[in-house]
Amino acid sequence: MISDPEARDILARAELLRSADEVQAAVRRVAREINTALAGKHPLVLSVMGGAVVFSGQLLPMLEFPLDFDYLHVSRYGNAQQGGELNWKVAPRENVRGRVVLVLDDILDEGETLQAIRQRVLKLGAVACYSAVFADKENGKTKPIRADFVGMELPNRFVFGYGMDIHGAWRNLPAIYATKENE
Repeated sequence: MISDPEARDILARAELLRSADEVQAAVRRVAREINTALAGKHPLVLSVMGGAVVFSGQLLPMLEFPLDFDYLHVSRYGNAQQGGELNWKVAPRENVRGRVVLVLDDILDEGETLQAIRQRVLKLGAVACYSAVFADKENGKTKPIRADFVGMELPNRFVFGYGMDIHGAWRNLPAIYATKENE
């Protein structure tokens, strides 16, 4: 955890990448795409804690079909800026068996976490597993998975805001920021 002055200093030095209006437009577009694809399927929606909480909270009221909701908690980052070993804090439960599942996450970076979630959900008996990410980071690497629904593409920089944190802070920002290239 960083102090309030440290967090404010990070934000003051950061670059705004996507405005709050751009973020909201992307969420509305993803909702329309999901409404078209999953209408009539009564999916189980799994939100990946804690990054996807903002995306999930704003997306769910825009979905125009009945759904069930649950969450899972897996991380490769913690408070670090680079991915590490997969840490399952709350794994998908047996309630995925026989269901169409929609996984919501904040960002598709290297794809390892989302791929592991998909494999686990299908192994537990889901009939289909869709994924929606708020952001897909253009990191130039081949990813083991592609999200079915993507809000926006982001450059290969350390980004924060709209559910994504920096040293535990600023998940609550309505826009997307990036640290300066040399930081």
